[in-house]
Amino acid sequence: MPSFKKILNKLFSDNEIVTIYPTYGYREGRDWKIPVRIWIHEPRKLAEEIVVMLADSVDTTQDHDLKNLAARIVDIVADSESLEKVIFRFDNDPEEEEWRVQSADGDYPRSDLNGIIEGFITLSDARALTLLEAQNTQNGWLTFRAISKDHSGIGRVRLIEQEGLSVISDIDDTIKITEIPSGGKVVVKNTFFRDFVAAPGMAARYKNLGDACFHYVSGGPWQLYKPLSCLIKEQGFPEGSFHMKSVPKNLLSLTTWKNLLKLIGDATVEQKTDQISEILRRFPKRKFIFVGDSGEHDPEVYGQLREAFGDQVKEIWIRDVVNARQADPDRLNGMIIIEKAQ
Repeated sequence: MPSFKKILNKLFSDNEIVTIYPTYGYREGRDWKIPVRIWIHEPRKLAEEIVVMLADSVDTTQDHDLKNLAARIVDIVADSESLEKVIFRFDNDPEEEEWRVQSADGDYPRSDLNGIIEGFITLSDARALTLLEAQNTQNGWLTFRAISKDHSGIGRVRLIEQEGLSVISDIDDTIKITEIPSGGKVVVKNTFFRDFVAAPGMAARYKNLGDACFHYVSGGPWQLYKPLSCLIKEQGFPEGSFHMKSVPKNLLSLTTWKNLLKLIGDATVEQKTDQISEILRRFPKRKFIFVGDSGEHDPEVYGQLREAFGDQVKEIWIRDVVNARQADPDRLNGMIIIEKAQ
């Protein structure tokens, strides 16, 4: 597969990368609390036998399909870097202050065995105003970047006030065509080989919500964040924070395409419920629209959250990909149904 090897050589290098996932800030007293998730990793050459296995599983040798595979699997097989210390700085900060992520117990952790650092940044209201003015930002977005030795990476955070409208959005089969109900082989093709296709009309629906804040909560693994974020940007979906699924560090032991299904698809009920509940608790005065699809558990998860959080949940939109409105209408009771073809 010589053409694929050329593609790999362009994508895989020895650079150490800091992926800083898009996040949000919320008010806690007079300060802004910003939850941060960072992944430190190095690309590494994918074992050729796994490349062949994946390509053979969908019967393709097309250069375009293989290029998609290379771009989407690069982070899945990346080498996570542990015990790394990451320092970053907000763009255009007149004070050039250096920051590190702080844990709940007050420590400044280094990356764990999976290359992950999780914690918070705390900004005073005065510092936040200074940074917003310095970056001449709109809608509360700030940019920051890693400046520690041998690290490169850029992050984005939106400071969100306590009142307003927010959207919790699923990704697969809600804003991106994945076809989970069609079975594993179709899902693998749509996730790793084919060009991503946006769900018809969904970007326009989101744009019509004006200055709403967006949180993308997905059952996909964090390692697919980059191609999914490209889809969101290229198709005109609003920028927002990401909340995804954690998967094991070492995925080089894959032996069949079926194992890839562990990386894709809807979140578990527990994962999605926990991630969304955390956001709602941090913004008790905001109104929320939940957007999902009928192919997996979104109606059930969203219905339970509506019961738990009451008036905070303004509406639930469900893109009906399995004709649930006729086959099982009780699932979608009180929800706004979006036709699959719209």
